[in-house]
Formats: sequence, structure tokens, C-alpha cells
Amino acid sequence: MRVHTCTFSCPFGPPALLPLYFQWYVFYFVIQRKKWVDLAWMVTFYARIFLSYVPLLGLKGFLGLFFVVRFLESNWFVWVTQMNHIPMHIDHDRNMDWVSTQLQATCNVHKSFFNDWFSGGHLNFQIEHHLFPTMPRHNYHKVAPLVQSLCAKHGVEYQSKPLLSAFADIVYSLKESGQLWLDAYLHQ
Repeated sequence: MRVHTCTFSCPFGPPALLPLYFQWYVFYFVIQRKKWVDLAWMVTFYARIFLSYVPLLGLKGFLGLFFVVRFLESNWFVWVTQMNHIPMHIDHDRNMDWVSTQLQATCNVHKSFFNDWFSGGHLNFQIEHHLFPTMPRHNYHKVAPLVQSLCAKHGVEYQSKPLLSAFADIVYSLKESGQLWLDAYLHQ
């Protein structure tokens, strides 16, 4: 996916990414791949939401609501998915077994009513999600103690942290990554 450099340097660029680029790129991708059933479902979704909200809010109100919701949703999604993955140190394949690799590539966020809800229904249990991808999410907390005891038995690290620590790790990891890029840019 190529985005013109003006998108990032012009003041109108970033706000245009969501509504003008990414929304239409999804349709482009589905048509290009000839996923006609997916296209039909997408068209019916947009038709239903349009027909439901435009009579209530008008066209401008509907577009405003739609893009505010998409903006909030995408920000939430990034924080929830990255809190379990981005701070992990997986710079290269260390030729480890599959279970150890999954445990090295992910971490959990402590179980609490809020964390379970905020993460979209127990996705704060990313270790269990990676080990048992077809298991229903509401069962992750049930198998977590079994996975923890297995890890303890075999000396494999099982990482779980508080929500705010997970968020801080994202910021620290992005800062560290940005510094690497800055150093590479300045020392060309």
C-alpha cells in the first residue's frame, strides 16, 4: 500500500487518510481479489447504515458520526492489539519450539473486569490466544493457570503485566524504534 508523501507533509493529509484512502482501499482490495460475496456484504452494511442514520442526522451529521466512530475504533484497536505484541523482543528467529516462540512474541495484560471488557472480550490473554487460536475467547482465563503452570514446570517465561504498564511499553517501544530511525537518518 503506497501513500503519497504529501499525505504526511500536508496539513490536510492525515485527516484524509481514514475517510478518503483507507475506506476506499478496502473496496479496491476486495474488487481486485474478486471477493464478490465479501463485496456484497460490505455494500449491504454501508447501505443499511446509510439508510438508518441519514434520515435521523442528515448527510453531514451521518458522515461526521461515521468518521468519528471509525477514528475512535481504530485508535482503540491499535492500543488493544499492540499492548500484547509491540513491546516484545522478537528481532530474529531463534530457532525455538513453537510454544516458546508464542510465549516470547506475546504477553498478557492482567485479568480484571475492566481489562477483559476493554480488550474486547478477554483479548488481554494473548498468550492463550496464540496458543489456542480457535478456542472461544471467554475460555482463555480458564486455561491461563494451566499454561502458567506448564511454563513454570519447563522454565519458560510467562509474561503478564498491568494495563498501564502495557500502554507505557508501547510508548517506550515506539520511542526506541523512532530513535533507531532517527539515528539511521542522521548518520547516513
